[in-house]
Amino acid sequence: MSQWVMATKVAGRELLVFLKHARPGAAKTRLVPALGAAHAAELYRTLAEAVLEATVPRPGEYERQVFYDPPEAAEAMRSWLPGMRLIRQGAGDLGARMEAAFSRSFRRGARRVALIGTDTPGLTREIVIAALDALDDVDVVLGPAEDGGYYLLALRRPHPELFAGVVWSTAAVLEGTRVRAAAAGLSVRELERRRDVDTLEDLRAEWPRLRGLLAGRPSLLEQAERALGTRGSRRPAAG
Repeated sequence: MSQWVMATKVAGRELLVFLKHARPGAAKTRLVPALGAAHAAELYRTLAEAVLEATVPRPGEYERQVFYDPPEAAEAMRSWLPGMRLIRQGAGDLGARMEAAFSRSFRRGARRVALIGTDTPGLTREIVIAALDALDDVDVVLGPAEDGGYYLLALRRPHPELFAGVVWSTAAVLEGTRVRAAAAGLSVRELERRRDVDTLEDLRAEWPRLRGLLAGRPSLLEQAERALGTRGSRRPAAG
């Protein structure tokens, strides 16, 4: 656990990680028909833990803040991530909560802030650093997701206009953000396109990477292989 909770105080650069309580029936709901509620929640937990481990900053890189939802899950979150400083997400829809988190960081004196979720395999501190560094030249950095959303958003000052009126969890989120940024006269840089794991199609596409992650969770691995029709055809996991 200690590798997740390392905190490095770095003036001006912050990473905000949004995650939620991995409760069966409320996590990875589009995968429930294929995996079952308990295994879908376990998959969410596995993805989140991998992202938390991969984004631990080294000295001098950035300070990491972890925001959880829903508010009533405080005790469960502390049990899941003991020793980690957890901050409750604000009220409202996803956009309102993200805007509030960004505003909090800028009020604290941050000058470069990136926000990520925990659904994207392969999301690392190197990607976070690239986004924060890019803010030396542009106003906004986006990490496009295959589903039409984004897995990362980085800003160098508050821009509440990027969050107002967005219909979240749809294929129009990324393009809507591009349009809002252009209307505000903001320069944008986009990172490599990546895939969130929300559906069976996503699971299949990311399976070479995910199989290794699930090696320590045999029941989930077996259920995922059964859902994908790969049970009994094991191949070496990709890196």
